[in-house]
Amino acid sequence: MSGDSIRSSSRSMGNTSIEKFVGTALIASEDAIAMRLLVEALEELALSVEVCTKVLAASDRVKRRKLEVVVIDFALGDQATFFLGQVRGSLSNRTAVIFAITSSSEETARALKSGSGFALERPLTIESIRHTLKAAYRLIVRERRRYFRYQISVPAAISNKGAHVIFGKTVNVSERGMAVSTSTPLMPGTEVTAQFTLPVPNVSIKAECRVCWTNDKGETGLSFLFLPSDLGSQLQAWLSQQLNEQLGMPQTSDAPTQSV
Repeated sequence: MSGDSIRSSSRSMGNTSIEKFVGTALIASEDAIAMRLLVEALEELALSVEVCTKVLAASDRVKRRKLEVVVIDFALGDQATFFLGQVRGSLSNRTAVIFAITSSSEETARALKSGSGFALERPLTIESIRHTLKAAYRLIVRERRRYFRYQISVPAAISNKGAHVIFGKTVNVSERGMAVSTSTPLMPGTEVTAQFTLPVPNVSIKAECRVCWTNDKGETGLSFLFLPSDLGSQLQAWLSQQLNEQLGMPQTSDAPTQSV
């Protein structure tokens, strides 16, 4: 592997579409052997993998895209600790599942203290990597679900204090908000109440929201300000079901379907 970054498509998943990936993993390392083993193990769990041999290139990726997994080689020295801090300080990726590649128990302790969730201590084997990934798999799926947006079009009603109800349709829904399409534009910053019902199984949502953005297609982005805990749990379960169906996973488990 050469160059600053190499995008790796999934070999084991064939022509799998992006919706079939559990998430995206970024590896920051100059160790060709470690990268080969990690790419193999990560792709087995339906993770799309990108490799960066330079911290500068890896930092750019963190700024530009959502990542579910970040692997940092502490053989990069102080740059590894700096990069880990960048990931944890990133607005989009601060909750990503982070793995540190280490070469000693002391380095492992330093990586965990710096904010890594898991350590992969040399000498690396495909079996040891699989074992650690299996332990972290539920967290990886949870991270994907946290930012998972499910495209769906159902009737929605949007209202604010002292104004008439605006009817439209949802564009997509996530744990944190939704996009809607309406014929009447909404002003960014406005607080509104959104009501809609998700199908199969039916989940009726009523949430206090803030308008975040609008576009020239008549679409509006809403972030949830308040959603009752019971409705929040129902929405999480509904989204998990949709994500599991996209990934071809059992509805009752976040565990990987293949043997590791």
